[in-house]
Amino acid sequence: MKITGVRATAVNIPLVVPFLFAVGTYPGDTKVVIEVLTDEGITGLGEAPSPECAAVINDHLAQALTGLDPLDIQACERACVPDLQVMPNTGDSTVLRAFGGIEIGLWDIRGKAFRQPLYMLLGGAFRKDIPFAEYFAFRQSRNGIGGERTPHAIADYCASMTDQHGSTMFEGKLQLGDPMLEIASVKAIRHAIGDTALLRLDGNMSWSLPTARRILAEIEPYNIRNYEDPVATLEGMAKLRQHSSISFSTHTVDLQRALRLGVPDSFVTNLAVLGGISRAVRFIAACERTGIGWWCFSGETGIGIAAYLHLIAATPWVTEPGQCILHWQVDDVIEEGPFNPKNNVVRVPEGYGLGVTLSPERLRRGHERYLRDGPYNYFRDPDAPGQYRRLPLH
Repeated sequence: MKITGVRATAVNIPLVVPFLFAVGTYPGDTKVVIEVLTDEGITGLGEAPSPECAAVINDHLAQALTGLDPLDIQACERACVPDLQVMPNTGDSTVLRAFGGIEIGLWDIRGKAFRQPLYMLLGGAFRKDIPFAEYFAFRQSRNGIGGERTPHAIADYCASMTDQHGSTMFEGKLQLGDPMLEIASVKAIRHAIGDTALLRLDGNMSWSLPTARRILAEIEPYNIRNYEDPVATLEGMAKLRQHSSISFSTHTVDLQRALRLGVPDSFVTNLAVLGGISRAVRFIAACERTGIGWWCFSGETGIGIAAYLHLIAATPWVTEPGQCILHWQVDDVIEEGPFNPKNNVVRVPEGYGLGVTLSPERLRRGHERYLRDGPYNYFRDPDAPGQYRRLPLH
C-alpha cells in the first residue's frame, strides 16, 4: 500500500453560544481535517489542532509522504519531522502538530486495513465507556440560549445538565477578572450539583499569585477535584502548592520541569500536539511511571474525539474524564457527530480504524465558514469591538 496524497482542510465548528473567559470570547473551534489517500482506496482521517497546520500539510508534508507506506509510521515521521531535541532551537512546533494530525490518519488506515477498531491495535479495550466532564462558563446570550452571567445562573445551568444528560462530572471557566465572582460561583455550583459530583476549574493562567492564593483558600472546602493553570507558570504553581491541597493541571507539556518542581499533578493536552497517537502512548507511559495524570482538552471535531476515545479505551492509567464541550457544538465533520455524552460517558466506536465517517457536506460547510470568517479569534473583547481583552490587575 502506498500514500497517493494528503489533503488538509481548515474548518470552523461553531458553538451554539460563545462563552467568555479571562482574556476573550470563545465562539467555536478552528481545526484542520486531514485525509490520507492510498492506492488501495483506503482513506485515513486525522485532525490537526490549529489552522496554520493546513498550509504546512498541503504545501510540504503531502509531497514528502507521497509514495510511502502508510503502515510504516516511523518512516512517515522521519520524512516529515526534524529531530525533536533540536527543533525548538530552529523553529516552532507547527510541523510536529501537523504531522500529529496526519499520524492519526495513518492509524485509521492501519485499523481499516487490518479490519480492526483502533483500540484493538493499541492493546485492546480496558474500558469502552469513556468519561467526560460537562463544561460550564459564563456565556453570551443568543436566541434565548445562554446568558449565564451570575453565580446563580451558572449553578442552574449545571443542575440542568444533570437533569438533561445525567451529568455528575463538571469542569469550567469562572474567571472574568473578579475573584469574588469565581468564589461565589464555586459555592453556588457545589450547592446545585451536590457534595459528591466531580468539580474541576480552569483558570487559563489568568490569576496573579496573590489572587490565586486567596481564591484557592476560599474554595478548598468545596471539594475541588482539580484546578487547571491557576497562574501563568509552573514555578508559580509550585509556590501555590505550599498553600493548597487542590490538585493542579496544565496545558504546558514539560515533563522534566514537572518532575523538578513537583507540579502539575496532571497534563491536559491534545494527541496531535504531542505528535500523534504513537508519541501520546509513550508520553502517557512516562506520566504513569512518574505518577502524573493525563487527559485531553476539549474542542476537537468528531475525528479528534474518536482518536481520543480509542486511546483511552486502551489506556488504563487515564482515569480522569476528558474535557467536553460536545453539547455546545452545533456541527461536526463526521456523519455520526457531534458525540453526545450521556451519564458522563461516550461509547468508543466499534467500526474499523477510528470508526467514524467523514461527511463531505459537513466538511464543505465547515470550510466555507472558515473562508468566510477566518480562523476563530479567541482573544477579542466582547465589550470593546476591535480590541483585545486585558486582564485586570489584582
